[in-house]
Amino acid sequence: MRMRPGRSLLLALVLAMPALAQDAELSTAERGAPPRPVTVAQGAVTAAEELRTAIAALRKAGTGREQVAALSQTIRAYETGLASLRDGLRKAALREAEIAADLDARRDRLSRLLGAMMTMQSSPAPLTLLHPEGPEAAVRAGMILSDVTPALQDEASMLSRDLQEVAQIRGLQEGAVELLSAGLTAAQEARTSLSQAMQDRTDLPRRFLEDPEELQALVASAETLEAFTNGIDGMEQDIGAPMEDFEGAQGSLPLPVLGTVLRAAGEADAAGIRRPGLLIATRPAALVTTPWPATIRYRGPLLDYGNVMILEPAEGYLLVLAGLGTVYGSTGDVLEAGAPVGLMGGAEPGGQEFLAAAQQGGGADRTETLYIELRQGKEPVDPAAWFTETRED
Repeated sequence: MRMRPGRSLLLALVLAMPALAQDAELSTAERGAPPRPVTVAQGAVTAAEELRTAIAALRKAGTGREQVAALSQTIRAYETGLASLRDGLRKAALREAEIAADLDARRDRLSRLLGAMMTMQSSPAPLTLLHPEGPEAAVRAGMILSDVTPALQDEASMLSRDLQEVAQIRGLQEGAVELLSAGLTAAQEARTSLSQAMQDRTDLPRRFLEDPEELQALVASAETLEAFTNGIDGMEQDIGAPMEDFEGAQGSLPLPVLGTVLRAAGEADAAGIRRPGLLIATRPAALVTTPWPATIRYRGPLLDYGNVMILEPAEGYLLVLAGLGTVYGSTGDVLEAGAPVGLMGGAEPGGQEFLAAAQQGGGADRTETLYIELRQGKEPVDPAAWFTETRED
């Protein structure tokens, strides 16, 4: 039997009514909700702008009056901006997947809404007043339909915002490669300038005119890091260490390098070995600085630790930084807080590699490790209590 146009419209409306009513209620609740927060994509764009600012500062830092300080500050700002961009890109990728999943989940509901409204729009107006259960049912249907239209408008607005955010995320990802390539070039130039400036520097106060012969003998004979640091602690000093309240600085020092704690003091590694210091995962070529005024007691290769920097921040204390790729300064140099002591090893990934690692998440880009050990006299102490990032509040 052939169904008349009026009856087919009524059937479509009756079938769509439950979904329309539910969507209307949801939309009413959404209309009363607070404004949506800043999107993940907007946050990533802000991080990209911060990185651009840092890159511009890198290119100017080499001409400043205080070249070493300027280069150190801008390299660290670049590293911070890079970390923010990486986090923003990772969150943006997750947000894009979330939006895609949400749109897929709403596909059927949106299809029913759009189908019902298209049917209503293409049918003669008098037919929309009819209902198979009579006038009262027609009134109820009309009341529901009056809520359906704003509900559909809200759905359309939400869909538009989501699609705009996806477009923004994809645009950011496309522009990130060029931005990262420019940053890599600027950072390499700045690190080269910093290394040269440290070699040319002659204004540092010194505690020793040359490396003591005793120190060279100690390097040749030491079999463990502990034995080496104990030997340094027992060596005579020309003058006292920096007279600062190092003990009173507990909990207020920045970590020497930008990174994340991989292992705490005393925590076993994969081989079951426990060491008394912190292990920090860092990005390649990351800048390492002294967190406190200190004297360089040793710098150079040691055992299987790579390049090691041993600093004396106060009388009776030694701060060991092991695993650097490059070390600056000379034994006996007295450094200010924040002074560069070296760079981590490894090579920074290119733009495409960085972007892939950022979207992958986790610590895929932190391929280097810096070991931090603090010793008081001949005994190691947990360094975590001294740093803001690792202290226990």
